[in-house]
Amino acid sequence: MHRSNTYSTLLISSALAACVCTLPTVAEAQNHYAGGLEGIKAASLPPPGFYLRDYNLVYFADRVNDLDGHRVPLDFSVTAYAQAIRPIWITETQVLGGNVGFDIVVPFIYTDFKAGGYKASEFGLGDICVEVPTISWHGQCYDFSLAYAIWAPTGEFDRTHPEKPGKGFWSHMLTAGGTWYPTEDKAWSLSVLNRYEIHMRDEAGYTPGNTLTTEFGIGRAVCKTAELGVIGYYQQQTTDDSGRGSKPHNRVFGIGPEISVAIPKWAMFISARYAREFGAEDTSEGNTVSVTLTKKL
Repeated sequence: MHRSNTYSTLLISSALAACVCTLPTVAEAQNHYAGGLEGIKAASLPPPGFYLRDYNLVYFADRVNDLDGHRVPLDFSVTAYAQAIRPIWITETQVLGGNVGFDIVVPFIYTDFKAGGYKASEFGLGDICVEVPTISWHGQCYDFSLAYAIWAPTGEFDRTHPEKPGKGFWSHMLTAGGTWYPTEDKAWSLSVLNRYEIHMRDEAGYTPGNTLTTEFGIGRAVCKTAELGVIGYYQQQTTDDSGRGSKPHNRVFGIGPEISVAIPKWAMFISARYAREFGAEDTSEGNTVSVTLTKKL
């Protein structure tokens, strides 16, 4: 099965973005989607069928950078564990030769947060993402996908309590990406995925700036059922915030390894990856470890 787009990073995004909202002079990672966990074939959706994905991931950080990328001298730490269930339906219906698909992500997030003299933890439902639709194409040497998604503020949100799992606003997300297989046996893969978030105003009249995330993955099949690779991402706020005055735009890079294993007799796919962030400006800089299970139903 082709590697499908994942939304595991939305879980970490919810926790991380919430945790830094109490540090307005340092960072406010206000995007719903966080890069780095899509995998080595991030832009490849699976063929027609029903699938169920289970995301399990941990994010941890003890550093916040200022506008110039220097570490802020602050007693800060955040650890978040997240699990999300994502049913996926790729239909036989085609638009312009591509298969139409639908999916929804329901995340549950535990966050332990500390900054200065503030310390708290919380577990709860995060913001739900509905992707309607996706369109995916599969050629002899490429995969290509387009998608539209909307994020709903279903998680509990309180700007004065950064451990809460919700964000407090709606977001639209546009997706476009492709995977190229340079050899006939598809042993090698190169994938690039772009997502653009357009954020809506929250109940307090604040609108976060829009966010661009570009992810890449380079993979090599080492046998029929296992693949090794490197994943990376770049995330950048592209427009000013509104409602509380303009602020500089945050950004962050990330890179790390991945191993993916297929279990054909169970119709299951398991991937594990690690991403280390660097070059952060006006945001946190941390680490992500994730295990994702995909089952064809």
